[in-house]
Amino acid sequence: MSSHREAPEIAKDPVADSTDVYAFVSPDRPDTVTLIANYIPLQGPAGGPNFYSFGDEVLYEIHVDNDGDAQPDITFQFRFQTALRDPGTFLYNTGPILSLGSPNWNSRQFYTVTRVTGGNSVVLGSGLACPPCNIGPLSTPDYAGLAGAAVHGLPGGIKVFAGQRAEGFYVDLGAVFDLADLRPFEQLHAQYGMNVFSAAAAGVNATAQLNVHSIAIQVPISQLVRGVPGAVDDRGSVIGVWTSASRQRVGVWDGGQQVWSGPFHQVSRLGNPLFNEVLVPLGLKDVWNSLEPAGDKAFAERVTHPELAGLLPVLYPNVFPNLAKLVKAGTARADLEAILLTGIPSGIVPGFQNYTGSTLADMLRLNTAVPPAAKPNELGVIGGDLAGYPNGRRVSDDVVTIELRAIAGVTVPLVDKKFTPDAAAGAVTDGLTAASVPSGYLSAFPYLGVPYSGFDTPS
Repeated sequence: MSSHREAPEIAKDPVADSTDVYAFVSPDRPDTVTLIANYIPLQGPAGGPNFYSFGDEVLYEIHVDNDGDAQPDITFQFRFQTALRDPGTFLYNTGPILSLGSPNWNSRQFYTVTRVTGGNSVVLGSGLACPPCNIGPLSTPDYAGLAGAAVHGLPGGIKVFAGQRAEGFYVDLGAVFDLADLRPFEQLHAQYGMNVFSAAAAGVNATAQLNVHSIAIQVPISQLVRGVPGAVDDRGSVIGVWTSASRQRVGVWDGGQQVWSGPFHQVSRLGNPLFNEVLVPLGLKDVWNSLEPAGDKAFAERVTHPELAGLLPVLYPNVFPNLAKLVKAGTARADLEAILLTGIPSGIVPGFQNYTGSTLADMLRLNTAVPPAAKPNELGVIGGDLAGYPNGRRVSDDVVTIELRAIAGVTVPLVDKKFTPDAAAGAVTDGLTAASVPSGYLSAFPYLGVPYSGFDTPS
């Protein structure tokens, strides 16, 4: 995932591991915004007998900042409860699960959604059923129907879903973490010693046929922005979004179960994809996970002088000469600061801005006045599609390629017209596209595809 196992401690706690967050104007309900937070990365579909589930002891939250101070103005909280029909069997289900109320389904989960605004909490829904995991054709013969029944309507025109989904984030993990041996560029890599570009090698999607647990909520724009929804050039149209997971401070094993007590503390968070994964150094990753975005000024140096920008010219000699000069000169990357920490001000990209102000904070910034694209481009803003990343993030956006190209220098001319990006900067990629996701995506809420079943998916 875009933030999977990215810090030493959270790698040991997948139930609380925020892996992806999405925020976009809903293409089929353009007066709403869809917010999605994913957890529990790299799920093999054949996960029985104890199939994956949300943590009953974890506080899951999606935060919205609508005044640019990187503090949550609206928070949607999700708490889960597991209920066993028959504690005397080891089975997740004792027969086909044909409905959310099926007596054959043993280990069920329910949840409560609470909206917190200005310190006031309002329960929007409780006792809401999650769907089961997708087990196989005998146990879950109509999985799409079960998942559809788990889309719940809440007061004020809000929809919510929580449950297993097919992983929609695509990345060639095997190549990226093998000294950035990007397959389309591998003949240019220093370890190969050749300078012949070959674009024939396709990437390998490491997350293909894996599942994730997703919390999705669709909310009218008017309930998220401060005041009335405005125009594209109105800063009041922009919201900042991030997700987090928190645990109580003390956990004790008692009688075969873990008992938690004390105040909650944050153990995971995510705004922009790959931020903690790629920009924050190993010794600070768990610290970053515990902080609020309002404190991200402490990490600004990691954004304006990213380690990967210095590594690319070393790993790919003579391929990124202009980037190498920029790094050698010690030039601060104002373009990356705008993209990741402040939003893009007016006047830089024609007809667009998602600026939240001078507070440096890692948040997804979404201009809610930008309508959904009639023909989405998965390269988002750098592909000419202003409805895509880094204007929020859609489920199919190719954030790996977008961020690789930004770090390689494609976006420097936004703030320095005299800089010429290297030719390779506009072509660098891990070799994957949205078509690399076997499940595809849904055209309606909750947008991520039907999860892969254990019976149908090779281990």
